[in-house]
Amino acid sequence: MPKPSGNVRWIVCALLFFAVVLSYVDRLVLPTLKPDLQGRYGWSETGYADLAIWFQAAYGISYVVFGRLIDKVGARIGYAMAVAIWTIGHVAHIFFTSTGGMILARIPLAIGEAGTFPAAIAATNEWFPKRERALAIGIFNAGSNIGAILTPLIVPIIAVTMGWRMAFILTGLLTVIWLVVWLGFYRRPQEHKRVSAEELAFIESDPVEPMRAVAWSKLLRQRQTWAYMAGRFLIDPVWWTFLFWLPDFFNRQYGVTMLAFGPPLIAIYLLADVGSVAGGWFSSRLIGRGASINRGRKTAMFACALCAVPIAFATEVPSMWWAVLLIGLACAGHQGFSANLYALPGDLLPRWAAGSVVGLGGLSGAIGGMLMARFAGNILETLGSYQPIFIVASCAYLLALLVIHLIVPRYTPADPARLT
Repeated sequence: MPKPSGNVRWIVCALLFFAVVLSYVDRLVLPTLKPDLQGRYGWSETGYADLAIWFQAAYGISYVVFGRLIDKVGARIGYAMAVAIWTIGHVAHIFFTSTGGMILARIPLAIGEAGTFPAAIAATNEWFPKRERALAIGIFNAGSNIGAILTPLIVPIIAVTMGWRMAFILTGLLTVIWLVVWLGFYRRPQEHKRVSAEELAFIESDPVEPMRAVAWSKLLRQRQTWAYMAGRFLIDPVWWTFLFWLPDFFNRQYGVTMLAFGPPLIAIYLLADVGSVAGGWFSSRLIGRGASINRGRKTAMFACALCAVPIAFATEVPSMWWAVLLIGLACAGHQGFSANLYALPGDLLPRWAAGSVVGLGGLSGAIGGMLMARFAGNILETLGSYQPIFIVASCAYLLALLVIHLIVPRYTPADPARLT
């Protein structure tokens, strides 16, 4: 079926993109301020690791809750609830100065941000057929990199000129604006007045099944569920480590100060942006040219996994910009791998079960992230070196692809009858 002329689905994709941008800005304000606040208020590395662990614990549990909730209430209301909760938690950071106090603010931030990807993937499943889904996911997933680029540009300037608390307040106001636009524009394709009949027919070119409840026990009996959970468990910890510790790495390794974080982090996350879109485009291109979904997704994931291998040498290179290149290449690989992994629930499970599986994957990834945060905190406290952390990161994606392939070698969809 040829692509229609209508573009409402891409406006929806743009809204999802900006939501991910804002979610990453909000979660990265504190890591960007970490070197300054650590010196000012005497934070320890293990205390900061505890903060990361509590964030991921709340995020993982809430991911499951939001996955099931969004299956019931839909992407529009589910996303609005998520944004409202995370904005409250984000602004609440201004009331604390210790890592223990910051944990109290990070928990509602984590709870709300846990709804970001379940809601975005639910919206993508509503608005995009399988042939475009990985590309759409790659585009909105690239928002994480834009958020990571904007944060070191704007947050240090705000913190230096107006104080670190204003960095939380001003960035929080942006999510309020997004929320108003989202509630005003977003509807399901069948209910949206701006969708043409031609575009609606294209969106619905895949069979559409009515929403229904599914038991956790039945989901957990499916290989497809475990493939997604295993992939998230193995790769999410690497991304969390980049988010929480990259500013500290450049400060510790190269003496980069808060106002100078911008150039290296921008370069890294620009490369990650390229990887996010390219990873989704690559598999969509292969599938569009006649490759099976199995071959298209796994070929793209393999190419992305190879990009992460050189990060093992990031602490041994002769200059900061060589480290930036290797870390940026790994981030590009992560985002491209993620774009295809995020498509797995929509590929292999009924639409009415995908959100719950996404939630289980988020929990699995958060558990992996908690373990990685404890490992990173202990390594930095005792050895003061990032090399063991980067060695783990270099192997994670090839291992994840191997495990996924062993669980679903033919990428066969689950039988809907076994879920009801």
